[in-house]
Amino acid sequence: MDLGTVRDREKLKPRREPYWHKLASRQFLGFRPSTIGKGGSWIARYYDSETGKKPIRSLGDFGHLPPNERFSAASKEAREWFAHLSGGGAAEPITVKEACERYAQDRPDATRRFARYVYGDPISKVMLHKLTDKQVREWRKRLEAMPALVSRRKAGKANTRPRSAATVNRDMVCLRAALNFALDQGEVLTAVAWRKALQPSEAKGRRNLYLDRDQLRALLDQLPQDAKTFAHALCLLPLRPGALAQLRVKDYDPKTSTITIERDKAGNGRKILLPTDTAAMLKGQCRDKLPGAPIFARADGQPWDKDAWKGPIKAAVVAAELPREATAYTIRHSTITDLVSGGLDLLTVAQVSGTSVAMIERHYGHLQRDKAAAALAGLAL
Repeated sequence: MDLGTVRDREKLKPRREPYWHKLASRQFLGFRPSTIGKGGSWIARYYDSETGKKPIRSLGDFGHLPPNERFSAASKEAREWFAHLSGGGAAEPITVKEACERYAQDRPDATRRFARYVYGDPISKVMLHKLTDKQVREWRKRLEAMPALVSRRKAGKANTRPRSAATVNRDMVCLRAALNFALDQGEVLTAVAWRKALQPSEAKGRRNLYLDRDQLRALLDQLPQDAKTFAHALCLLPLRPGALAQLRVKDYDPKTSTITIERDKAGNGRKILLPTDTAAMLKGQCRDKLPGAPIFARADGQPWDKDAWKGPIKAAVVAAELPREATAYTIRHSTITDLVSGGLDLLTVAQVSGTSVAMIERHYGHLQRDKAAAALAGLAL
């Protein structure tokens, strides 16, 4: 049936079963006339020859367009959906918010970031398959304009500062990961909408605060036992604090002395072979715990997060008379610095820390250049 003209559509009698127009093999556009006045709703139907299923999607009435443009608009949207299905995409559409919610399961840090930066933003209501580069860039601009929370004073007034490029990069990571997860699940077939729009900015400067081994021991001595264990692990493994906090008992393999980093902004699934002492420490932390339990837990059994470790470390920094700006990330930076200064090649450091070689070179390469200069000096005759 030809649904392309307004005159032909107006002759159709209202009924429950749509009138179908064949767009291509296995692809149909349906029209259901309204029982009240003119117009009606459009439906797309696809036949999957491999499964025998006939998924249907409601396209709406396109009432915002003149009647003579509705067929073309409905056909265009139907064909986009057919192309999505033909490429292996999921039949049911989801919004950006739903994509984030699916990714955030068992990821408390992602849940908090989405609640702050995504769920209340217009982008959350956009259908994932209709997401555009422009919409993602506009979300990024709104994020960059938001002040970053430094602390909250006793009176309740927030202490903020302009959001730095490094902070924006960290806050974008979760959304990029959620969208990539949706791509892997077939919810969308291309990353064009966010591939360039969510590229990290170059963060100016580098972390210069370094704590030597004696300072780290002094810091550990001032921490309560649960926080001490967590911080001690940061001294032994160059992981991001968030990645360390999300380690589960099932991620540690005592037979091979390896730990699998399943949740990290660098990507999932990288394995680290542990030295004997570190493996023994993790084995002790895993003892008598269920596979899904956190390896490093607070005294109440809850997993660590930024809000939980920030207070104890800040208090310990003051008690140990260390530089006040020292944080959990300072421990990680110091650990990576020791690895590079100890002569470990930058590629291996990048692999175990979950950071690109380019980033390691930018922030820590100067340490090896000093060693190279000393080695060249030793070549003198």
